[in-house]
Amino acid sequence: MMNQDLHSNPRPQLTKAIGRLGFFSLAFGSMIGVGWVTGLEGLFTKAGPVGTSIAFIFGGLLMIVIGRCYAEAMTMLPVTGGEVAYAYKAFGTEKAFIVGWCLAIGYLAVSAFEAVSIGIVISYLVDINKWPWYEINGSTVYGSHVLLAFLFTSFIALINYLGVGLATQIQTGLTMLLIVFASAFITAGFWTGNLANLEPVFGHAEGRVALGGILAVFVTVPFWFVGFDTIPQAAEERRDDFPAHRLGRVLVWAIAGSTVFYVLIFLSVGTTTPWQTIIDQDLPTAAAFESAFGSSFWARVVLVVGLIGLLTSWNGFFLSGCRVLFALGRGHIIHPAFGRTNPKFGTPAAAILFSAVITFAGSLLGKQAILIFVNVGSFCIALAFLFVAISLKRLRVDSSSKRPWLNRVLPYVAALGSIFILAAMVVPNSPAMLTTWDWIVLAGVAVGGIIFWMNGLQTRQNFSESSRRKMILNEDD
Repeated sequence: MMNQDLHSNPRPQLTKAIGRLGFFSLAFGSMIGVGWVTGLEGLFTKAGPVGTSIAFIFGGLLMIVIGRCYAEAMTMLPVTGGEVAYAYKAFGTEKAFIVGWCLAIGYLAVSAFEAVSIGIVISYLVDINKWPWYEINGSTVYGSHVLLAFLFTSFIALINYLGVGLATQIQTGLTMLLIVFASAFITAGFWTGNLANLEPVFGHAEGRVALGGILAVFVTVPFWFVGFDTIPQAAEERRDDFPAHRLGRVLVWAIAGSTVFYVLIFLSVGTTTPWQTIIDQDLPTAAAFESAFGSSFWARVVLVVGLIGLLTSWNGFFLSGCRVLFALGRGHIIHPAFGRTNPKFGTPAAAILFSAVITFAGSLLGKQAILIFVNVGSFCIALAFLFVAISLKRLRVDSSSKRPWLNRVLPYVAALGSIFILAAMVVPNSPAMLTTWDWIVLAGVAVGGIIFWMNGLQTRQNFSESSRRKMILNEDD
């Protein structure tokens, strides 16, 4: 057996080009996305506007706790791949692969969600429902939507290939536009709204049934809030004038800002018009403002904001998915081609190409796959969150730092919250239980993971552990 050393395998480096505003835009823009435009029906049907807001407030608090765990681990290990590095140092190669694979699938599920949504959103701005190709579960997949998915996937892949500096500059500009336009229509909604329109506040249920609806929304929180963890994925690409210990503060503020954004959106839509009249629409948020103002102007503003959010989320998750695959490849846990960088742009070319192919393939499943992407993505990401909390507890063993009691309990709270979400998805008769199709897709994810793991067997055997440690953690023995 031949063990390769670091002299024959220098550590591939990514370009350092992201500052504070770039990191905030990366996290905030990734968390907002377009789900509040395309996925509001499922949320309000389960819990109503107030119940949905309550679920997101508690979900945001849980995400802040998990985010604090990320912040501490990130300070210890400010390297590309985030969770892959934490799990590797805490538990070794196998656990690092499981975490990395779950994260990559979670990120690419969001990326595919956006690829499907792009056609849906644009079709309400311009009539593009052309060239019907086939139907999936009664939903038509249009050739025009597939073409849009291909073009935008190619665009996202291209800007990521040309460099992280360009990708984050575009992300920052789009995020600022999103905040400005969203503030305008949220204010308009509250200004003309009526609190009576919030009834029934918990959907079509009260009491224990209402709590079940809130729980069903709460367990999807990892999908809606995932995006703050784009910061640790790109931690190694921060500018030299931005120290690692400040990343955690940016991460927590991004979560808090996203929580406020979501709650304001839900309550603004709920007060604008009786919400039961718009939940059967394809885009309930836009329909609410069009109904309230009797004009398509504000509906178009909503759709423009949704389109901007879609692009910021898509770019952030695509970038992060590529970094996870890059970290696994650089550590020779999977095929090392994923860990190589383009010599001119300093970007992970193979990981970008793979992510683009998977994203576009997901778009071919059409609108009916959106809920599957949400559930499967939530499950994979919640599992990764659990590993981060457990990893942090193990990493603290090697640290002599004294911590306040609140910081000491954070990993336990984060772990219990993640376990609660996972349990709600698998316990029979739970209002948040995964569907048969969700399990079929998760089974496919597991099979894909086994294939990747077995394909990397020779690579792992021919690479020494000291070299892997240097590649993943940038630490020498």
